[in-house]
Amino acid sequence: MSRRHAARVAAVRRAMAQEGIDVLVLRPSPDFRFLSASPEGALPEGVLPEGGAPDGGAGPGVFLVVTADAIVETRDPAGLVPASARRVGVDPEMRASELFRLAIAAELVPASAVLAPLRLRKDPAELTALGRAVAAAEAVLAQAAELAWFGATERTMARRLRLLALESGCEEVISLRVSAGEHTARPEHVPGGRVINPGDALLVSVCGRWDGYCAEAGRVFAVAEPPEDYEAMYSVVLAAHRAALAALRPSVPFAELARTVHEVIDASGYGRFAAPHVGRGVGLGHDEGPRAGEDAVFAPGMTVCLEPAIYVPDLFGARVADVVACTAAEPVPLGTRPHTLHVLDR
Repeated sequence: MSRRHAARVAAVRRAMAQEGIDVLVLRPSPDFRFLSASPEGALPEGVLPEGGAPDGGAGPGVFLVVTADAIVETRDPAGLVPASARRVGVDPEMRASELFRLAIAAELVPASAVLAPLRLRKDPAELTALGRAVAAAEAVLAQAAELAWFGATERTMARRLRLLALESGCEEVISLRVSAGEHTARPEHVPGGRVINPGDALLVSVCGRWDGYCAEAGRVFAVAEPPEDYEAMYSVVLAAHRAALAALRPSVPFAELARTVHEVIDASGYGRFAAPHVGRGVGLGHDEGPRAGEDAVFAPGMTVCLEPAIYVPDLFGARVADVVACTAAEPVPLGTRPHTLHVLDR
């Protein structure tokens, strides 16, 4: 066990004692990765990610069990839970079938009470790993800008993006977004059969996991030329993004950053079209703390994906997504890709 891993395990055991939790039982998940002794962010050999087996099966059933004096990877976690255990922290992503197989008589509580606060602040090695993941996601977008978009469908381009992501070393593609024209105004749009034509706005983003860490990069394109009034609306999104970046400082509540974003958009006249969600924490998970709705306050080492957006129904929308680290001095964007509205010429 490395010194860094030993310190992490010791911090978890202190938190377990404070929460009155005797044992943790974790399935393959971000929490599993956080406590695994494997190389940073990676699952041990033979252990599949939280999605399970490639065919949708349950996977190999390996668990991580943490007690006061041991930390063990096992296929039989129930056998390692002491009979005296009164409260057992289980992975929030535990499946019902897995819980039944545990057959533990103790009270079961979410392990997140212990692990979520410890995962909030990333150490320098984690920030470096996140930076590599962001660079990989941005490289996929850079390649996407060189593809032929005219006449292709959203679904076809999403497949090409997925292939680019996998070729870049992405171990899990979490989400891909390709929205064209009026579909850019639909936050939850799934790429479909719409043909991409000149004059269309495009929202393109890739979210995935590289070497255990998650990153998303999202940008706005236009095909041949942007729609009328689109650049003006997009400039508001960029102004909101800059305001969010300026507000991301230690001791600032996440809710205040969200208010800052909405004030900028409200002042532009697009207030009723603003996305309520302005960002989320990223790290070993793609959607973790800090969160605006949890009274979160920024501190050095926290990392968030800033993603202000405006969606005008049946017309168009714009969104950018960037991973940013909060530091003691100033916020540090982990990516370098510019926010310029890129006009595709093919």
